[in-house]
Amino acid sequence: MGRTTSSTIKIIRKSIYTFLQNYNYFTNTSILALPFSTSILLSSCLSPNSISLHNTIQFRLLSLFDSVGIPTSYELFSIFTLKLSQTITSSILLLPFTFSFLLITKTSIIQHLNNHHKPPPSFTGTFNSILQTQLWNTLLIISANTTSLSILFIAFNCLENLKIFSTSTLIILLSIMGGITYSIVIANFMIICNMALVFSGMETKGGFISILKAYVMIKRRTTTALSLAIYINITLAGIEALFQFRVASVYANSTASNANPLIMLEGLLIAYLYSIIITLDTITSCIFYKSYILEGSKKVLDQEEGRLIHGYCMEIKREEELH
Repeated sequence: MGRTTSSTIKIIRKSIYTFLQNYNYFTNTSILALPFSTSILLSSCLSPNSISLHNTIQFRLLSLFDSVGIPTSYELFSIFTLKLSQTITSSILLLPFTFSFLLITKTSIIQHLNNHHKPPPSFTGTFNSILQTQLWNTLLIISANTTSLSILFIAFNCLENLKIFSTSTLIILLSIMGGITYSIVIANFMIICNMALVFSGMETKGGFISILKAYVMIKRRTTTALSLAIYINITLAGIEALFQFRVASVYANSTASNANPLIMLEGLLIAYLYSIIITLDTITSCIFYKSYILEGSKKVLDQEEGRLIHGYCMEIKREEELH
């Protein structure tokens, strides 16, 4: 555990050092992610009733839960359905910004840190590789959500048929356990997909193979990957909460006629701060990738050195036997 914590802190410190060392480049690059950051902050402020797509998705989810026998009358299930429909709606609305501004920002950062290729790959080649991987990531996340929900539905029906659900407290307890399991599975898939973009950018080879490589890497260093993801996500959640407190709540309490222009400026600054954290997240992933590659290279060198030493010792032993 101590070694993992030390490795995590070392990667974070090196990421911050890399950001400060190339401060002008990375702060300018963060501007590219500003439309994505603004859209994701604004999407969290939209009222669910103001989006017809959200209402449609929520109605479909409620119908699906009712068809498999899940009691949607419970408050816990209604909250889960509301949050899930909000997440799906936000993801659909953010797709154009994800495939354009976010990927361009990540491409710029990865290409700048990709110093083990000579000559360096072109921006277009790196972007195409990352774009291919992002398409696979989208399909993988959809598949992971569908599979996880299907397993939860099957488990719920099996437990219901076995008459295990005798009390409402037990239903809520098992539902919470299922929700936690679902969240952990999706979080792991999100981490793998994020690292797959770095693999495809660093190696300029996009597609499903990058996801497999990211899975192998994270499987060997799961704790470190989760720790890094927790630090970044907590920071992003804090910025979203700051936007809600400083901008969304103030704007909601004021009318359109007396809205202060400074509120919009403050919202823009918070969105820019969100973009900087996205930049730091990409830098951290690149540092994590390089540390993994360096560790693998050291193991190969150690194995090669061991073979050479072993062969040299065998030759000395043969010479001694001959004499």
